[in-house]
Amino acid sequence: MQVEKQECCPKFHPEKWNKKTFHWDRKKFIKGSVPTFFHIPLPPMIGKRITNMMNLAEDSKSLSDNREDILVLFTDPHAFMSEIYISVTNEVPNAINTTLSGNYISRVFDGSYNEIPKFIKQMDGYLQKRKEEAERYYVHYAYCPKCAKEAGHNFMVLFAQLEK
Repeated sequence: MQVEKQECCPKFHPEKWNKKTFHWDRKKFIKGSVPTFFHIPLPPMIGKRITNMMNLAEDSKSLSDNREDILVLFTDPHAFMSEIYISVTNEVPNAINTTLSGNYISRVFDGSYNEIPKFIKQMDGYLQKRKEEAERYYVHYAYCPKCAKEAGHNFMVLFAQLEK
């Protein structure tokens, strides 16, 4: 009997996220952080933190049934720390529960992690044409590094939280 391979990351559909507008009203997330060195995180720390956060959310049955809808957002409030937000459906015991509210515009990019500053500039140009401005950026990586290599794409969704 052949066992079907369980995918690590769900298949990513760029059209679902590219050039879309989202209004979040207290959208639920759990929050964690990892140290960085000038915005460069230490990869083993990210994997451990995300695994721990996902396990807490899974144990409390607080993850969306559709894996494609689970967002893992990263933002760097300063050069020495990244914040991680995982979307959840309910409060998660033993986790830092938080919410995000506001209007967000998303765009999909495909490239290496070190191209994020370039993608932010492209997003700023896109927003400028719409007469809008970003207050803060969040990045959702569609695939882990292993799955990105297998897929031949390193898709990321850049979410611009619009100024109020």
